Amino acid sequence: MTEVTEARAFGFRPLYLQVKESLVRRLIEGSWQPGQIIPSEMDLARELGVSQGTVRKALDAMTAENLLIRRQGRGTYVAEPEESRILFQFFRLVPDSGERSFPNSRVLQSKLANASKEEAESLKISIGADVWKIERLRTLQQAPLLIETITLPAARFPGFEALTEIPNNVYRLYSQRWGITIAGASEKLKAVGASIRDARMLGCRPGVPMLHISRTALDLAQEPVELRVSRCLTERAHYVSDLR
Repeated sequence: MTEVTEARAFGFRPLYLQVKESLVRRLIEGSWQPGQIIPSEMDLARELGVSQGTVRKALDAMTAENLLIRRQGRGTYVAEPEESRILFQFFRLVPDSGERSFPNSRVLQSKLANASKEEAESLKISIGADVWKIERLRTLQQAPLLIETITLPAARFPGFEALTEIPNNVYRLYSQRWGITIAGASEKLKAVGASIRDARMLGCRPGVPMLHISRTALDLAQEPVELRVSRCLTERAHYVSDLR
């Protein structure tokens, strides 16, 4: 198929981007589930009416964004939120020693609440709407590092109350149980002093400098699905951002 013919079928934006958007829509709608093998490049090209090279370029872009995984000799699969990927993509606190590791978590409380003004604005829901709030204490290399509060719109997570356990890797939970893939996030950082409660939970002195991180996580449709507020000690760790 020629590029002119493809352009007529898909319009005049870059063809591979339009094919990519069409394929990402399948992830959003749940047609392709995490861990599932997807059709071959040839089959997709035939179905979409474009060249195999255009499909390959779209799949390459999705692989680069960790949405797909290519397995040599086995095919291309929908990516799952594995800890190794989540570690480097979303967890930015690194011990001063430089060795990255995934933190452990202990759930302090989980409850249904009403969204505050800040939560409603971040999650694009109404003030007072039902939200699930999970508070966790997280440790790194066995030392308390941060306290975080995760806020989820209850409407996006039906049946959340039936969970008997909240795992360390909640992004995998979102994907496997509700078909929600976290594709990106926006963070705001500021310096704060430890409150009395921070000091009690983290074993530090009140007023010790901390990093306050407010992160809004987005799904594949770029809609907010999680607000996560973390209060982090930085005496033995630092925040890393890799700029490209």
